[in-house]
Amino acid sequence: MAANNRRMSGKKGAQVGSGGKRRRALEGKGPTPPAEMRKGHAKQRAAQAKSRRATGRPQPKGRGGRSAAELVVGRNPVVEALREGVPASTLYVQQFIDNDERVREALQLAAERGGINLMEAPRPELDRMTNGLNHQGLVLQVPPYEYAHPEDLADAAYDEGEDPLIVALDGVTDPRNLGAVVRSVSAFGGHGVVVPERRAAGMTAGAWKTSAGTAARTPVARATNLTRALEAYKKAGIVVVGLAADGEVEVDQLEALEGPVVIVVGSEGKGLSRLVGETCDFRVRIPMPGGAESLNAGVAAGVVLYEAARRRA
Repeated sequence: MAANNRRMSGKKGAQVGSGGKRRRALEGKGPTPPAEMRKGHAKQRAAQAKSRRATGRPQPKGRGGRSAAELVVGRNPVVEALREGVPASTLYVQQFIDNDERVREALQLAAERGGINLMEAPRPELDRMTNGLNHQGLVLQVPPYEYAHPEDLADAAYDEGEDPLIVALDGVTDPRNLGAVVRSVSAFGGHGVVVPERRAAGMTAGAWKTSAGTAARTPVARATNLTRALEAYKKAGIVVVGLAADGEVEVDQLEALEGPVVIVVGSEGKGLSRLVGETCDFRVRIPMPGGAESLNAGVAAGVVLYEAARRRA
C-alpha cells in the first residue's frame, strides 16, 4: 500500500483550482498610459523639465564623473586665478610670509568672494603639498570639476525647446583651447562641450581662466568613448559634423547647422581621428583665402558656431 501511495504522489495532472491566475492573465495590462507617463518619452522629459522649473530644483549634474582636485602654485598664478573667478575651496598661506602687494591682493580677493577657506601652513607643509614646486608662500586649491554626461547636454536643449548645438573635441590636449571653445559656445548660444575621458584636456584652472568666467554657465561633459557618444547622438536624430581641411562641404553651405547638430573639432595638425571622422555625417572645411593650413580649436569652433547662430537667428 505504501508503494502504491508513492506512485500516486509522483503522478502529474491538473491541480484543483488555479487561484485566479488564469483569469488575471487574460485580463491584460490595461490601457496604454499617456505619453507623459511613459519612461524615456520626449513628452515625459518635457513634463519633468516643466516640473523642475516650477519647483526651482536644479537639473542633475555630475553623471560624467569628477576630476581630481588641483593646486594653483605661486603668487602671480594664484592672484590671476582669483581675479578670473576660478573656483577655489582653500587658500594656503605660508607662515611668516613677506606681505607684499600680491599676497595682500590674494587675501582680499579670497575674502571678497566668500566660501574660500584661509589656512596658514608652515613652509615644509606647502613644500610637501606641491612636491617641492616654487610656491612662493601661496597655494590655491581648486575643487574637482563636476562633469555632465553627453546626454545631459541634448536633454537640456530640448527641455528649453531648442535644437541642440554642441561642440565635441577630439584629441585637443591644451586646456587653454578647451577654455576658448567653452567661451565661444557660450557666446553663440551653444549648449555645451564634450571631451573624451582620456588623452584630452579637462577643466583645469587654465581652462577656467581662458573661458573668462563662461565655464560657470556652460556645461562640459566627459565621454568614456567619444565615438560611441557621437553614435548615440546620431541615433537621437542629431547631425554630427566634423571639421576637416579636406572636407567635402564648405561651412557656409551646410544647411544641417540650422537643426540639432554636434560640431566635432580635432587637434591642430592631426585633425580628426580615423574612427571619429568615419562617424561624422558631414566633413566640412573652413575656407581660408590667406593660405593658412589650419586653425586652432578655439578659433575653428568659433567660426562654425557663428555660422550656426547666424542661420538660427
